[in-house]
Amino acid sequence: MHYNLRSNIINLYIIKISKWFMLIMPIVVLFYNAHGLSMHEVFILQAIYSVSIVAWEIPSGYVADVIGRRKSMIIGAVLGFLGYFFYSFSYGFLGFMVAEIVLGIGQSMISGADSALLYDSLIHAKKEEEYNRYEGLTTSIGNFAEAFGGIAGGLLAVLSVRYPYYAQAFVAFWAIPASFLLVEPPLKTERPKLNWTDIFGIIKETLHSNPKQKWNTLFSSFTGASTLTMAWIAQPYFKGANLSVEWYGIVWTILNLVVGISSAYAFRVEKRFGPIATVTGFTVLLSLSYIFLGMKVWLPGLSFLLLFYIARGIATPTLKDYVNRITESSVRATVLSIRNFTIRIIFAVMGPIYGWCIDLYGLQSALFLAGILYSIFNFTTLYYFIKYRTFE
Repeated sequence: MHYNLRSNIINLYIIKISKWFMLIMPIVVLFYNAHGLSMHEVFILQAIYSVSIVAWEIPSGYVADVIGRRKSMIIGAVLGFLGYFFYSFSYGFLGFMVAEIVLGIGQSMISGADSALLYDSLIHAKKEEEYNRYEGLTTSIGNFAEAFGGIAGGLLAVLSVRYPYYAQAFVAFWAIPASFLLVEPPLKTERPKLNWTDIFGIIKETLHSNPKQKWNTLFSSFTGASTLTMAWIAQPYFKGANLSVEWYGIVWTILNLVVGISSAYAFRVEKRFGPIATVTGFTVLLSLSYIFLGMKVWLPGLSFLLLFYIARGIATPTLKDYVNRITESSVRATVLSIRNFTIRIIFAVMGPIYGWCIDLYGLQSALFLAGILYSIFNFTTLYYFIKYRTFE
């Protein structure tokens, strides 16, 4: 199949849209509540999803490096469709758990492989210095898709909270033909042989032996975990602030439009202010927003949520760019998967604690707890991230 950079990028965009046109997100907590789940059980489900990703995240990245990123993404696209298909016909915790496990494995097969394929495609075109811009555009497209998906999902949920899940399976299907149309860029690097013991060597190098890679991964992972946690606390905040249900989709749309716009301009922000000022700025906003939101759960507090999502939009493509800058092509998908693995481990451990805290002590206590913990971890890893200059 003839290699074409433009075609690869377009198909990666289609896959991103199919993953992020999230009709279910504005009403997912309402959907769970309608089926009798508590907030603790909601976070348990998401922890199971994270564990299913974790169980296959690093092996999937290694498999992508060995068999090819395209094949890995085809498998992930098929599983992503099946996960939402199972969700559409499930009515309780057990059925939801099976769907989450399938979705988690599917996500792990795409996670890391997509960014690695994009970066290698740009290397082949001698445009790797533009990765931050393209990753920012990809993130932006994903969040615009999630934003408009939020509107559609909210409208469908007026009829039934189950309708968004039927439509989500249809949307997820379109990643399958797009992944088949991807082409591996013809780089002059040898793929590693399928030797599972090599994975442990790459993990050791990434998380222990190489200080630059270790602190890059840890800082990026705690930052990613803080944004993932907020995605699941946002809807309880809407509810606590007495936001009308019909506004859920609209507010969710606005937040994701903000992420999309800030992601698109992330490379400009980083170029204007430099790496140190950029990462310090979004770390302050991401960490302290939890505490400010926890001071009072009310509608004006949504302004702090808006600031959080601006910082999230800048952080995501910027940190992926820094990972790629210091990683060899032959293990790129594996290293990116180690980052995603670490994010999910952090969330799987801390998420249920926040859910338990919401159920027993209220949302404000959970926000303060998250703010304190993430501030400690984020600023500690930021110090070493800067010390070892892991962005170059």
